[in-house]
Amino acid sequence: MSRPTPLPTGPAAEAREQLPEDALPGFDRLVHAVLASPGATRHPALGAALRGQLPGTAGVRWLHAEGLSPTARASDLTAAHWLSLHETWQANQPAPRDGARPAGRAGRADSRHGHAPGAQAIPRYF
Repeated sequence: MSRPTPLPTGPAAEAREQLPEDALPGFDRLVHAVLASPGATRHPALGAALRGQLPGTAGVRWLHAEGLSPTARASDLTAAHWLSLHETWQANQPAPRDGARPAGRAGRADSRHGHAPGAQAIPRYF
């Protein structure tokens, strides 16, 4: 049985009040992930917390667009920052799949010949 995600407090709660009902579960997951990131206890830098939530350089670009330093703390975020972060997070989520194949199965090597699907070793004729 999974535990429910605790409701955010402070500016994150203010931002949550402004979101539509269908966006709340995603927002709660994002807030929980940013505030409970593994580095949050040792290094409370927001840049490190965003690295696991936004792919590639999206986290750094978001910080720069908002005028925040990568060393800023999650507690420094305002309600407007949380709303902007949620919007960026949603824009960078992978598109939903049609359910035909599990997401982790694409591109696996075929163990029959040791190459990726569709790839064959080049024959060597000497």
